[in-house]
Amino acid sequence: MSVKQKSPWFWVPSLYFAEGLPYVIVMTLSVIMYKRLGISNTDIALYTSWLYLPWVIKPLWSPIVDILKTKRFWIVIMQLVIGVGLAGVAFTIPVEKFFQYTLAFFWLLAFSSATHDIAADGFYMLGLSQGDQAFFVGIRSTFYRFAMLTGQGLLVILAGALETATGLEPLKVEVTAQNIPGKELTFNPNKFKSLNEAGEIYFASEEELKVPIGLVSKTEAADLEKKVEEWNIQNNFYASETHVVKTQPGWWSRSVSGPLKATLKAKFNKEEVQLSDEVGNLAIIPIQLSKKPNAGEEVVLNFGYEKGDASIKLAKTYRYEFNENNWDKPAFAVVQLDSKLKKATQTTFVGRSGNLKFAWSVVFGCIAAMFVLFFLYHRFFLPRPVADVSNKTEGKSVLAEFMGTFAAFFRKKEIASIMLFLLLYRLAESQLVKMASPFLLDAREAGGLGLTTGDLGLVYGTAGMIALTVGGILGGIVASRKGLKYWMWWMALAINLPNFCYLLLSWFLPHSLWWISAAVVIEQFGYGFGFTAYMLFSIYVSEGKHKTAHYAIATGFMALGMMIPGMLSGWLQEIIGYQNFFVWVMICTIPIFLVLPFVKVNSKFGIKGKE
Repeated sequence: MSVKQKSPWFWVPSLYFAEGLPYVIVMTLSVIMYKRLGISNTDIALYTSWLYLPWVIKPLWSPIVDILKTKRFWIVIMQLVIGVGLAGVAFTIPVEKFFQYTLAFFWLLAFSSATHDIAADGFYMLGLSQGDQAFFVGIRSTFYRFAMLTGQGLLVILAGALETATGLEPLKVEVTAQNIPGKELTFNPNKFKSLNEAGEIYFASEEELKVPIGLVSKTEAADLEKKVEEWNIQNNFYASETHVVKTQPGWWSRSVSGPLKATLKAKFNKEEVQLSDEVGNLAIIPIQLSKKPNAGEEVVLNFGYEKGDASIKLAKTYRYEFNENNWDKPAFAVVQLDSKLKKATQTTFVGRSGNLKFAWSVVFGCIAAMFVLFFLYHRFFLPRPVADVSNKTEGKSVLAEFMGTFAAFFRKKEIASIMLFLLLYRLAESQLVKMASPFLLDAREAGGLGLTTGDLGLVYGTAGMIALTVGGILGGIVASRKGLKYWMWWMALAINLPNFCYLLLSWFLPHSLWWISAAVVIEQFGYGFGFTAYMLFSIYVSEGKHKTAHYAIATGFMALGMMIPGMLSGWLQEIIGYQNFFVWVMICTIPIFLVLPFVKVNSKFGIKGKE
């Protein structure tokens, strides 16, 4: 298979960590950075949402990666280009028009990362035997998830540490929810006098804020939040956000979705759920500057969640700008308890005021250096499979080869059963995954389980994540022993039947977090185990001359099979309710089992040592 064999452990984990990191940087870390640097939510949502486009359309240029050069070449070159793009972000953050320049580099990162994905997936199939492909499918997914956690967690922590090191003393506020008598919600900013203290400048607030556990009316809560927001904007601590103007319903709503919604409601005789008009209790955190800044100086404070129970949250992530004109007035933050919170708990919020642009420049500079190291490491440690060659046919133009690659995919034997498998295998899961968290969080009068945000994070972030990882790794191990054909039915059952756990939860509405956690663990383990079959089948149907491009096309259909049902799931659930929705999810598990008898797989595919 390869002129010089190298253990997959030397390159599969690092390759898929390098594949996942730029994705999470572009899609998640960029949003956090822009928010910290004062870009409005409207601009962040508008411009960063488009950055997902390269991953959506990557099958369109996957034949280029297959036709020109080797997959190994594309991997190492794209890692170098990604490093250059990250360095570009790092160097343009401090400039005046940083938003425009960094966005341009994020577009470069998005396209180069999507191209890297195509090449890495193709190389995985070329550099490993079929048995090793099956064995390492869970390992590669695990390290891809490690990359997600690094981008969303460790890199943000690093940026926060650098902000702290380059700025004023961090402002820490401990908020505790306690079973104490409630107080009337009032907002009186004029009672706070300017500090005007001597010595070093610093931010001041209440070190500990006690919030009574309880409920307040939605009207009262909205009124308090409105007053705080108006005060902060009036005193130029931040600018108001632009809101999207609601438009009249379009033709689709009037002619299709509206009548269909009315028909479904009549069919299922679903009564409108009367939700509570009360929300969790609120409190106000005052923030003051100790003395007047120098003329022309602006002191920025980013105030947000640090640690503790996520059931205590801020109304928004606040970014305040203090200057010589507003320093003598307090800024305010609104904190709110989860309406379902019943027990005493605590959360820490922290405000940082360091050199934000310097901090984020250093973070992106470090990631850029990391990708230069990836480039050097993979330049020497990636194997050189004999099959990793350019697939351009001599005497044929690139355009003809390009079109022929697409045509070859749809000329495969049993293409109908292949397409049905790709589109239907995750039909039930695509809908469940969108509604699982809302179901766990929604109030019991709405048919949900009424978990707090903190409980949800505990269930999914610990037990759920472990079960998902174990299921994925185990799926790869067993598939490498008896092959995809033997395990396909079992894995289809694993990814679909655990959805029944959510139907049981919607029937019995248990209060015990242990029962809820057990259901989530079973579902997540089943998904991790069952998804192995989908990945291996995509590899199997991609076998042939253009396996890299064909694998990208297969994963494109996977995305389509997830996107469309997922888009409709929320609309459907609101009409028929959670219990009927989970019945529908179970009905959606049936089609794939009708397709499986027609899916042909070589009995030896995936068995280690039998290629």
